[in-house]
Amino acid sequence: MHFDLLTIFPEFFAGPFDFGIIQRAREQGLIEIAIHDLRSFTFDKHYVVDDRPFGGGDGMVLKPEPIFRAVESLLGAEGQFEPGKRTAVALLSPQGRLFRQAEAERFARECSRMILICGRYEGIDERVVEHLVTDEISIGDYVLTGGEVPAMVIVDAVTRLLPHALGSETSAVHDSFSEGLLDCPHYTRPADFRGLPVPEVLLSGHHGEIARWRRRAALLKTLKMRPDLLPQAVLTDEERRWVEEIRKDG
Repeated sequence: MHFDLLTIFPEFFAGPFDFGIIQRAREQGLIEIAIHDLRSFTFDKHYVVDDRPFGGGDGMVLKPEPIFRAVESLLGAEGQFEPGKRTAVALLSPQGRLFRQAEAERFARECSRMILICGRYEGIDERVVEHLVTDEISIGDYVLTGGEVPAMVIVDAVTRLLPHALGSETSAVHDSFSEGLLDCPHYTRPADFRGLPVPEVLLSGHHGEIARWRRRAALLKTLKMRPDLLPQAVLTDEERRWVEEIRKDG
């Protein structure tokens, strides 16, 4: 996977991609990350990337010319990308589609390249959205100062879903949201900490019972923390009855 990040603050990304799974994936050649200064795609001597909005109003709007020039330049550059997979041109914006685990899985599965446009100020010229962007993405119902943090979130979320990016090939399969539920609680040594014991079933060695406990614990945690996820989750009839009983009991 190749990531191109378009930003007016390239220094913002100095460091965050040099740790953990992202760093290892880069060293193994699983991903490439290129940071591009949007100002280098301007035409004037002052490197202007924004202007006042037509019709008046507060703030500034990112101009279309540098963004079109940057994306078209990147799309036209030679590069080896996986045949049959697409290039996503994604704008990070509060108005975008909410980024969920399913979206991360779709990008990891369908794309060999992602061009991430980091929005700023009051927004971006709508002609970029209408004629250049393939995916407009928001990471939550709140406003940030720019699209740089969301870009890092997307790179992280997509990278860890790529084959061989994680130490275990099944790690991502059991993530929160992978089956529409939050992940189950996890415990490690010591088995008893300050009189707080680990659930006995986890020490039993009975894999079937452990799997059943983890599934029900995930259901319970989702019911408590994110009940809005349950209607879309894939549940058995038995699990649905169990959840309804828990709800009735309060």
